[in-house]
Amino acid sequence: MKRFALTGAAGYIAPRHLKAIQEVGGELVAALDVVDAVGVLDRYFPEAAFFLHPELFEAHLEDLRDRGEGVDYVSICVPNFLHGAHIRLAFRVGADALCEKPLVLEPSELDRLAELEARSGRRVWTVLQLRVHPALAALRERLLGEGAVRDVELTYITGRGPWYLKSWKAREELSGGVAMNIGVHFFDLLHWLFGGLERAELHVRTATTMAGYLELERARVRWFLSIDARYVPEALRAQGQRTYRSIRIDGEEVEFSGGFTELHTEVYRRTLGGAGFGLAEARAAIETVDRLRRLEVVRAVDGQRHSLVAA
Repeated sequence: MKRFALTGAAGYIAPRHLKAIQEVGGELVAALDVVDAVGVLDRYFPEAAFFLHPELFEAHLEDLRDRGEGVDYVSICVPNFLHGAHIRLAFRVGADALCEKPLVLEPSELDRLAELEARSGRRVWTVLQLRVHPALAALRERLLGEGAVRDVELTYITGRGPWYLKSWKAREELSGGVAMNIGVHFFDLLHWLFGGLERAELHVRTATTMAGYLELERARVRWFLSIDARYVPEALRAQGQRTYRSIRIDGEEVEFSGGFTELHTEVYRRTLGGAGFGLAEARAAIETVDRLRRLEVVRAVDGQRHSLVAA
């Protein structure tokens, strides 16, 4: 049985990790958060030790390690800007790190983590769950077999309330901004499906919305990301929906809305089997978002961004 610790136990994404740990037959021995709203632990691992202070959490894991009862993995669900520090914590207690997206905010951090991996003998793993979605895996096989250059439209809108703009998520230096915080999985998906980046333009940048154009090895991509629910198509908003995700390839809609709640468990299974996603897999999307963050906004052609969210 693999032994886990988890940081960020009170966060939005932590329950998916707790469920995955349980479903792969793991044991959670310790959890950390700076707030104590962690009743979710009772549903999965009621006996797990809980800490409010990182120093005490790390000392506990060191004691377990010294007694030969250390953890194999530290699952990291904390805010983005803390990921690097918690990966280093995992290494210090002799564990691999299994970190939520985005793995880090800057490409240079990937290089430093690679050096730490080499010195410590531990590994950094991340959660690129769209790569294990069955429909998307089948799509990738078909696209690679056909080999054509595609025209792609990617739209992802996930409505967030006023709290978002008052949280760390709205501060680009802490979250990486909209493109990193909500978009990194989709940029990873684009690279996985269509290859490396050749050209990038940025057409819209606000606190809630980003849009632009990418040329990849095998695709020309228009993309639109937003936390503003007003961009959800009107017919869906009338049904109370605040999230809309769409990928069109050569005008054909790709359906991948089902099965999302099970994807973390599959990532955990692959990670425990040594076939998870590491620094190399994370790099392309992080480099692309970093490039987009540094681009000047240029005018979109023919109202390009609005065509992606037409009702």
